Amino acid sequence: MRSDGKTMTSPVFIGIDPTAGKRPMNYAVLDADLAPLVPDGAGTKDEVLAQVLAYPSALVAVDAPQSPNGGLMASDDYRARLSPPPAPGRWTRFKVCEYLLKQRGIGLYNTPNDQAALPGWMRLGFELYAALRAAGYERYQPGSRAPRQVLEVHPHACFTVLLGHLPTPKALLEGRLQRQLVLYRAGLAVPDPMAALEELTAHHLLSGSLDLPGLLSHDALDALAAAYTAYLAGTAPEQVTPIGDIDEGQIVLPIAPENLKTRYARRR
Repeated sequence: MRSDGKTMTSPVFIGIDPTAGKRPMNYAVLDADLAPLVPDGAGTKDEVLAQVLAYPSALVAVDAPQSPNGGLMASDDYRARLSPPPAPGRWTRFKVCEYLLKQRGIGLYNTPNDQAALPGWMRLGFELYAALRAAGYERYQPGSRAPRQVLEVHPHACFTVLLGHLPTPKALLEGRLQRQLVLYRAGLAVPDPMAALEELTAHHLLSGSLDLPGLLSHDALDALAAAYTAYLAGTAPEQVTPIGDIDEGQIVLPIAPENLKTRYARRR
């Protein structure tokens, strides 16, 4: 039993943000009270999997495609059933979930039809899903009581629907402050990013000694957004929207279906 009275068998909610190359992947773990058990974890695929699989009950949200491109967007019959229907000859190389997010103004990758053309981080994502499935993880289904479930998320889309508009680029200081404030106001026990601004003084800027305590990296914030989406999916499934074709792979958004906008734009 942990010092807070909870056991390792209590369900947790995990977000994983795979990366390519030599950079470690980031992950975050939330408990049922939205307290970060791991707010800013990082490691190799095997190191992260070892940490994740130590929890017997978890919902894991991965920022990577969970399945190959099924070619549905190349089918005229399937395309005709979509709303809005795609223009002839366009979007044929996207998965359905990717197309539907793009139509809402939410930018994201597309999963290539050609497996040889997959970027490294997508291959790493497929490896993660395969390892999780081998460990008994099932594809997320709203209302399921399976102790181990996995779902696909896209942090940029998560922050977009939580804000109601496109966020400031995450590489900017304003973008990090904005994202952390979104999570803080959603109830996550992360530091209030507004407190970090107390250190933003002319002296610190001119002397090169600016330190913003408590402000998380954009990689950590992406992992926390994924974990928060897993939390909603597990505790309040009516507050999430799976978008896309269930057989080809859906992306789960942290917003109720009736609140999902048809279009998101940047505020001016």
